[in-house]
Amino acid sequence: MRAVTWQGPRDVRVCDVPDPTIEEPTDAIIRVTTSGLCGSDLHLYEPLSAFMEPGDIIGHEPIGIVEALGSAVGNLALGDRVVVPFNIACGHCHLCEQGRYSQCETTQNRAHGTGADLFGYSSLYGQVPGAQAEYLRVPHADFGPVKVPDGPGDQRFVYLSDVLPTAWQAVHYADISEGGSVAVFGLGPIGQMSARIAARLGASRVFGVDLVPERLDMAAAHGVEAIPLTSDLGEVLRGLTDGRGPDAVIDAVGMEAHGAPVTRAVQRFTELLPSAWSAKLLQKAGVDRLSSLHAAIDVVCRGGTVSVVGVYGGAVDPMPMMQLFDKGVTLRMGQANVRRWTDDIMGLLTDDDDPLDVEGLATHVVGLEDAPEMYATFQEKRDGAIKVLFEP
Repeated sequence: MRAVTWQGPRDVRVCDVPDPTIEEPTDAIIRVTTSGLCGSDLHLYEPLSAFMEPGDIIGHEPIGIVEALGSAVGNLALGDRVVVPFNIACGHCHLCEQGRYSQCETTQNRAHGTGADLFGYSSLYGQVPGAQAEYLRVPHADFGPVKVPDGPGDQRFVYLSDVLPTAWQAVHYADISEGGSVAVFGLGPIGQMSARIAARLGASRVFGVDLVPERLDMAAAHGVEAIPLTSDLGEVLRGLTDGRGPDAVIDAVGMEAHGAPVTRAVQRFTELLPSAWSAKLLQKAGVDRLSSLHAAIDVVCRGGTVSVVGVYGGAVDPMPMMQLFDKGVTLRMGQANVRRWTDDIMGLLTDDDDPLDVEGLATHVVGLEDAPEMYATFQEKRDGAIKVLFEP
């Protein structure tokens, strides 16, 4: 089969690789019909490259058709159309029973001290072959995949794999009171959907902050108060909220925030080291570009909440603890517990009116062979790229 493979920092290639096979009774094989390119994939493209090996298949946002089933998978049938959550969870361990699927004890990566396996996401998370491919082996298919109805196209349901549950959890963690305000930092796919969900769930004012005009325009078209990123962002947002700042801030940017040239240089330097050295350095002394998170802490109202959904990976990141403590800020964060939220979201996707306008999110729908070009385009924020979908 053809698949998108990592070959080195900023180097992905579409290659012929062996077809996946059933390895465990709880496995399924799906024929991928659509798979997304996520902002998190860009972390593998560059800053987390030390944990990748040439030939790793990447991607973690698939929808497809069930082609083969292990003997213990009784909840699916051949031909079912399913979305596959990006985190791999058993559904029955102690943490899964509490809805903490991203921390599943069955697939947890104890050697690295990290959470549940993720599709296509480096040795830190199990080195499980990913979903930007023609076929995908799905472990724990007796729990994970979500059946979706025939009829609407993939662009109605594919975002159940990651984008929508991640945005839903971000808003849930933000704990916005009815009629409260929220600022969303970063208007990529997660930020766009976080803003729309926040408004639907009762936020009276939703501010969206970014520096890319196309992203600001998309947010504004959905009723968001779009604010270009400026050096006086805190003053701007406080000025719009009676001097207090928004009740909550969602950081949908993460480790690759703009405005941190020194940290970016350090991240680039680690790429030049042998992978074993750079991996150890990142795990023990890695730093992130924290400008977005620090801005969120500065801007949020006293007693407010910062919900962190953008991925961070640093081990010794400096945090403004005095400011956090003095302001009484609540911080919540983590990988989305996808299956915890899918039932809540499904009704919005089966609604003929498409209230979240998920079908309008993708700006580029291309073939798998276009992946190398689209990775570069997406990272460089060219050509209005907000969400890219691959159709193998």
